[in-house]
Amino acid sequence: MSPIFCPGNRAGENFCLDIYGSMIYTRAMKAIILSIGDELILGQTVDTNSAWLSARLVESGIVPEYHQTVPDELVAIVEAFKAASTGADLVIATGGLGPTADDLTRQAMAALAGAKLILHGPSLKKIERFFRKIGRKMPAGNRIQAMIPEGGMVLYNPVGTAPGFCCSVGKAKIMALPGVPKEMKVMFDRHVLPVVKAGNRRRVLTQRLNVFGLGESMVAAKLGKMMARDRNPLVGTTVSGGIVSVRIRGEFEKNKKGIPEMRKTVAEVRRLLGDYIFSEADASFAEVVGELLLARNRTLATAESCTGGMLGSMITEVPGSSRYYLGGWVVYSNQMKTQNISVPGDMIRREGAVSAEVARKMAEGALMKAKADYALAITGIAGPKGGTRKKKVGTVWIALAEKKTAGCAVYAEKFLFPGDRAMIRDRAAKMALNILRLRLMRN
Repeated sequence: MSPIFCPGNRAGENFCLDIYGSMIYTRAMKAIILSIGDELILGQTVDTNSAWLSARLVESGIVPEYHQTVPDELVAIVEAFKAASTGADLVIATGGLGPTADDLTRQAMAALAGAKLILHGPSLKKIERFFRKIGRKMPAGNRIQAMIPEGGMVLYNPVGTAPGFCCSVGKAKIMALPGVPKEMKVMFDRHVLPVVKAGNRRRVLTQRLNVFGLGESMVAAKLGKMMARDRNPLVGTTVSGGIVSVRIRGEFEKNKKGIPEMRKTVAEVRRLLGDYIFSEADASFAEVVGELLLARNRTLATAESCTGGMLGSMITEVPGSSRYYLGGWVVYSNQMKTQNISVPGDMIRREGAVSAEVARKMAEGALMKAKADYALAITGIAGPKGGTRKKKVGTVWIALAEKKTAGCAVYAEKFLFPGDRAMIRDRAAKMALNILRLRLMRN
């Protein structure tokens, strides 16, 4: 069987899609992603392709079985193809389609299929045109990019020189795409997505709820049987930067029955975790707090010691934050606390810079000087030195001042954050935002 050329929107594309359309599965299509390249194995290049491909597959109702990174070694690539083809309906491989001696994806596919590599004329002409356009003669080594395993199908590359190819091995279709992200993404949409849409009759629904103020084990304890691994939708957790993300994933047939099940599960997770949930998806603390301030037409100022401006940085990362954030003070030294936000020097000497009294005065001073509706203040010991028996490293006082008709109300709370200096500072800034979030929700 000679290769079939799929030149984008030209004649031949519909024929290729008709062939793809024969892949109809009553069960969930199984997919495996292979990333090929020594630079990935050695950590010289970050594999962003697998993450992008996984997200796109999940959008289409397929949860990948696994990702595998494979070195530029013929035997290793053959074995990876062989294993993947026995466990999946669709194998997506990226990388190894260049013109150099370490680009071995096509050779590995030919070895697995027991086929020879044959030249595809239209692909060769396309590569030659590219070099003529830039005023250079095509190196002999680029000829290999126009060769694919006999019996395979050429996948047209509209944004690069190297075409991809598709081969059938047992029940699996192996689709090889370039490793260059820009080329890979275009070719996925053009060639792989039609396979996925035609072949998969299931859908995957996902939701992520972000939790702060509870450790992962406490979240798990509150969720209880909701996290059973045999339920659908499936509920799991991950942790990053002190935030526990509750990830809910349901796999259903392509009908509307899955939506009520997802809503029911999300509602139950919300009931169990309550106000510890601060956002959905990728919404940050600062975004959530900003929306609450805007909705209530309120303004905010900050005064920071141990966090050194980190809180203000988080707030101003949100576009449009100038509508509610008036500004802040980084008062690292005791002198700056006194001169800039009117914290009495004798109070600092008597109580210590890391104390409830100083935190309250910092918040009150920032509130009054900025003429804001709210002010957050942070003072603490971020370490690694500076701790004592009474005030250990990680001790942080956070204060919230709120403008009232007559003066202001000030609240302060003590925390002992674990971890290194960076972790303590990060947790302190996030906790300050969380305190304000909870206050705004009650106003």
